[in-house]
Amino acid sequence: MTTETDTPRTAGSCCSSTGSCNDGAADVQVGGVTAVYEVKGMTCGHCEAAVSEEVSGIEGVTSVKAEAATGRVTVDSAAPLTDDAVRAAVDEAGYELVGRV
Repeated sequence: MTTETDTPRTAGSCCSSTGSCNDGAADVQVGGVTAVYEVKGMTCGHCEAAVSEEVSGIEGVTSVKAEAATGRVTVDSAAPLTDDAVRAAVDEAGYELVGRV
């Protein structure tokens, strides 16, 4: 199960609304940054949606893809995010940020 939240992308992004992204842990994109985080406690689509919604609220985030099966959350943003901002959003959703992958 995956939940993806998209906002308009800049040209040159590797990610699509179908969820295809490269597997890099923190790849710099044209006009943005992709970072992958490990989140503990997601077990279903509801969990994915809750995490995606909270992380999407961080200023500068352009898309979020949460995967309960892997515990990974892929975040595209205009500029690098602080781990504290991502941790606060994941905590607000009721889950635990383990760290960057």
